[in-house]
Amino acid sequence: MDGGITVAGLTRDFGALRAVDGVDLVIPSGQIFGFLGPNGAGKSTLVKMLVTILKPTAGTATVAGFDVKRQGAEVRAAIGVALQEVGLDPLMTAREMLALQGRLFGASGAAAQSTAERLLRTVGLDDVDRKKRVGAYSGGMKRRLDLALALVHEPRILFLDEPTSGLDPASRMAIWEEVRRLNEDLGVTIFLTTQYLEEADRLADEVAIIHRGRIVATGTPSDLKRTVGDEVVELEFADGDAAARADALLSALAGQRQLAGSDLRLYVPRAAEVVPELVRRLDAAGLPPTGLTLAQATLDDVFLHATGETMKEAEGDGDRETVESPDAAEGSQAVAP
Repeated sequence: MDGGITVAGLTRDFGALRAVDGVDLVIPSGQIFGFLGPNGAGKSTLVKMLVTILKPTAGTATVAGFDVKRQGAEVRAAIGVALQEVGLDPLMTAREMLALQGRLFGASGAAAQSTAERLLRTVGLDDVDRKKRVGAYSGGMKRRLDLALALVHEPRILFLDEPTSGLDPASRMAIWEEVRRLNEDLGVTIFLTTQYLEEADRLADEVAIIHRGRIVATGTPSDLKRTVGDEVVELEFADGDAAARADALLSALAGQRQLAGSDLRLYVPRAAEVVPELVRRLDAAGLPPTGLTLAQATLDDVFLHATGETMKEAEGDGDRETVESPDAAEGSQAVAP
């Protein structure tokens, strides 16, 4: 059964604002796909089009082999969705919520109860007090229950929109483990949107980086990091003038560099071989650094190279996805197709 996603020229306008601008993607079955970008870059808008909550302005997309414009019911039957806001009834228990979801998808009472117990084991909530109401759950427990609810009807594709946003480090790690296990044990294709660089690096088989509605880089995390250099030499100087002079001086040693105030980053294949010559040239020019650090390239370096700004700096575009749309796809809010 098809568990892939194909996107061609997908575009979404909100009046004069273009939130998603001609996106092309091909995601094969069984992959964890990381969709990386700052708040407001277009991540959530794209997901809402793929899960049929929003209609595209232009372009095409198929999810699990179904067209998102013409076959919305079939798309919704094939996918599970966990969006940023966890919509859980605080007065119900986890078992009650899962059983109710199963009944809404047409399962008998006994089958719905059996599925609820299985999914609680899947997400590690089976040992929670059976009478404990969801309102008393921690943030991490609520995220795991939200994952379980998205799996009730055994979807081929699971959309996770910022699944660890606002969680503490321990809860974030627990969610990462669950996502990886769902992919490996159940073979579910996972479309993961995130603004956490480490999350994409740790989980994703392939990554696409979106900035201001456009895809600016795609590839495996390791391949993307190699595009800016396998290693990074981070130099600190007394002031911005000294850093700028060092940038010009060291251009022959590192073709890719990033100057930010009094900090200079050089992207090189083998930092240990470059550092001695680098220090010699700086000393000869009277530009001794106040600090020197060697590091591995990160996805933030990839984002910086592709856009000219860091992920944190790009957060200034965060109002791009705040416009509400009046034309959500008909029936898209229903729990069952």
